[in-house]
Amino acid sequence: MIVVTLPYPISARFGMLTVLSRADNDRFGRTQWNVHCDCGVEKVVALFRMTSGHTKSCGCIRGRDRFRHGMKGTPTHNSWCAMKQRCFYPKSDGYADYGGRGITVCERWMTFENFRADMGERPDGMTIERNDTNGNYEPGNCRWAPMPEQNRNRRSTILIERNGVTKCVKDWCDELGLNVDRVYGRIRRGSTPSEALR
Repeated sequence: MIVVTLPYPISARFGMLTVLSRADNDRFGRTQWNVHCDCGVEKVVALFRMTSGHTKSCGCIRGRDRFRHGMKGTPTHNSWCAMKQRCFYPKSDGYADYGGRGITVCERWMTFENFRADMGERPDGMTIERNDTNGNYEPGNCRWAPMPEQNRNRRSTILIERNGVTKCVKDWCDELGLNVDRVYGRIRRGSTPSEALR
């Protein structure tokens, strides 16, 4: 009996691709694998393309699905792509706060047409926001919200309570006529948020 040791275990991940099984070599004799993309597509990919970082998805990150729906480059499609990158692509700027925390995209929304049907077109000046910041991207937990509102709901937002009222630094500065950069500067230098508003 001949035992063949595979160079990568089944279920190994390369970007958004999960290895399923060994495929036939390509016509040049190069190793290929059957892989499953996080967007739901299965295809055969040459091993060197994954290990070199050249291929990180089935093509969905680059919007190759534009031929199906014609929406590539629209605000709605851009939001959908960015959402998936935050959750599935470790080199994405926001991955640590999303995929790195276990936040994912529901299976239904891995297809752009379903996402668009549930969320509708992205209105001007809006961005996708989760109602529960620890929850996943899925129907019932997401809506289009103005960017300032989303900024207030970030985990890094500093909330300050004064006289029984809780607001973020920006809202307190607007109400009290304070310079928000100065207030944040005081906080960085060691003042408590409440002291920084004095």
